[in-house]
Amino acid sequence: MENPQAPIEIETSANPEFAVIWMHGLGADGSDFVPVVPELGLGDTPAVRFVFPHAPEIPVTCNGGYVMRAWYDIMSLEPGSRQVDEAGIVQSRQMIRTLIARENQRGIPSRRIFLAGFSQGGAIAYTAALTHPEPLAGVIALSTYLPSQRLLAEEATEANRDTPIFAAHGTADDVVAIQLGLQARDYLKQGGYPLEWHEYPMPHTICLEEIELIGEWLRARMAAC
Repeated sequence: MENPQAPIEIETSANPEFAVIWMHGLGADGSDFVPVVPELGLGDTPAVRFVFPHAPEIPVTCNGGYVMRAWYDIMSLEPGSRQVDEAGIVQSRQMIRTLIARENQRGIPSRRIFLAGFSQGGAIAYTAALTHPEPLAGVIALSTYLPSQRLLAEEATEANRDTPIFAAHGTADDVVAIQLGLQARDYLKQGGYPLEWHEYPMPHTICLEEIELIGEWLRARMAAC
């Protein structure tokens, strides 16, 4: 019987040479970004395995303790800040590290693995990638923020200091204010990270122009590996 908690996997063709581990946002699940894969235009690239994990189901304080899929608890949703559970972030980071190790065992080295995420999933992508002990291929951070600058300051690794980052945000985002995305952008740029920033006139979502640009970015990064 299929494990309902197992990540969803999509391969663009046989024998993948690259992997993208893509984390969903708060309250969604791994199926949320599956429809994006064919829109990325990766038909002429080496095969890619997309891995869409499901966050655990936990009570979320800012939503009245309602149990939903979340990568970590959020205590408050202030417009320009977040109060979050660092222990939950570390637990989810370990889950992503386990998925990276699984791809390594299946023949895809860390330097050919991308971490991607939207909203809360993007926060985990930032944290897991920039503190990972081995170099990764890149980070895709969409409509998101840095959940703990303290954690990153203490545990960031030199291995991913030069890892390319694609970050994008909607200027009308009323869930994760663009100010939070800009704070992450500025913090990382000041730290010397090679971050590429994009803004779109949209709320807390993604758009086709953004997806197409992500596809171009992925193709360029894969060609450079």
